Amino acid sequence: MFAWQRTAFHFQPEKNWMNDPDGPLFHMGWYHLFYQYNPDSAVWGNITWGHAVSRDMIHWLYLPLAMVPDRWFDLNGVWTGSATILPNGQIIMLYTGDTNDSVQVQNLAYPANLSDPLLLHWIKYENNPVMVPPAGIGSDDFRDPTTMWVGADGNWRVAVGSLVNTTGIVLVFQTTNFTDFELLDGELHGVPGTGMWECVDFYPVSINGVYGLDTSAHGPGIKHVLKASMDDNRHDYYALGEYDPMTDTWTPDDPELDVGIGLRLDYGKYYASKTFYDQVKKRRILYGWISEGDIESDDLKKGWASLQSIPRTVLHDNKTGTYLLLWPIEEVESLRTNSTEFEDVLLEPGSVVPLDIGSASQLDIVAEFEVDNETLEAMVEADVIYNCSTSAGAAGRGALGPFGILVLADDTLSELTPIYFYIAKDTDGSYKTFFCTDLSRSSLAVDDVDQRIYGSIVPVLDDEKPTMRVLVDHSIVEGFSQGGRSCITTRVYPTEAIYGAARLFLFNNATGVNVTASIKIWEMASADIHPYPLDQP
Repeated sequence: MFAWQRTAFHFQPEKNWMNDPDGPLFHMGWYHLFYQYNPDSAVWGNITWGHAVSRDMIHWLYLPLAMVPDRWFDLNGVWTGSATILPNGQIIMLYTGDTNDSVQVQNLAYPANLSDPLLLHWIKYENNPVMVPPAGIGSDDFRDPTTMWVGADGNWRVAVGSLVNTTGIVLVFQTTNFTDFELLDGELHGVPGTGMWECVDFYPVSINGVYGLDTSAHGPGIKHVLKASMDDNRHDYYALGEYDPMTDTWTPDDPELDVGIGLRLDYGKYYASKTFYDQVKKRRILYGWISEGDIESDDLKKGWASLQSIPRTVLHDNKTGTYLLLWPIEEVESLRTNSTEFEDVLLEPGSVVPLDIGSASQLDIVAEFEVDNETLEAMVEADVIYNCSTSAGAAGRGALGPFGILVLADDTLSELTPIYFYIAKDTDGSYKTFFCTDLSRSSLAVDDVDQRIYGSIVPVLDDEKPTMRVLVDHSIVEGFSQGGRSCITTRVYPTEAIYGAARLFLFNNATGVNVTASIKIWEMASADIHPYPLDQP
């Protein structure tokens, strides 16, 4: 019944529940991904570390469980953690354990055999935990250690998410030997009213470069990204700022865009994300957990729940100076097969244009739109108070939007998922462009699936046109606007627009403007994801 929901080129376990990505790293020719996993059911519980390896982060091989909850310091769960590769090649894995008394502590593990490319066996440090909740911190408000970095004094630092009253905070510990950790005075950063910060990430980005940076990089031309997953609303927020290595504090460039109140990595279903530095290709890679948008009973029937996003590169947006650019890794393009291109398609107000490409359930789409400039300039005011999530979605018509594409639609448009732009113009002549995904008509199973409208403002600069890239993979749609300045990931559960019945359309539901669209579509092959043949030599 639910077989069509299984994705073709996104990572997911063979069965059962998955959530946060853990400890991603590259070692001896293999990319490693660990992940929160329930080996017994398609719902959360009995959290262990699943493990898979890949040569390219697209085709994956499942490996045996890496760590299970079998010691007092992680008996209630081997929770989220991060890897640090030391200069001598040693791998340090710090992770949160939920103890037999339900106290969150930080534990150390390391490979049993560093010369094993698959890192099959892990040793938990016998004197765990190496960090416990400090005075004034709740026993269940202390989790998810980051990748470590080297401080100004040469000691290693690690950040851990926490909470004081309703203020989300990041604590910093230092160590010289990775078994004894000292809490530093103060906090790396905190924002009142944002609640518990979990799955914290902290790393440098080059403000003018095209490469990622090692987590310990610092100096001129570098900003630091602070990201936290908000336990209260299940969103991943980030901000750019300055890290002072002498005081181990971080200050946002713009306090109005601080962590938890400003920008998000993704405006859809995207949580508990984690980056790592790919030392081979000199890039920073981001993973994110994509949860289901259906009901739990359906997950139990199909026997699995959750995906990982296609890994994304992370770069500083040099044009805005405020945003990150998050973009699917280049390796996903190896799955592209047949391509079809439509240039300068005129979309008049109220039009829907079918694109004859056959089945549209596995696609990579790149589209550019141009709004009639004369009409745009003549417009005095249009939808100043527009907001994606509170709007009527793609069915709500305004003078300058919505316009975009319809994915996972059937021939009769009884099911459709619009991904679109909407332009608002103020009386002073300024514009705001919104990038949105509308699930309100995505499925006829209206009582059992997510039908929200997702999105945000995305800066479209004077020398730019509205552009989007969309990855469609059966029950997941990943949208990227303006080179990754804004991203929206959603889970979609049509009942008619599946397999060969899925179709693709362009549309313009604006009332007052013509739009010209150019679009290129690739059919996507399936990734090869299966167990590693450990029984073969």
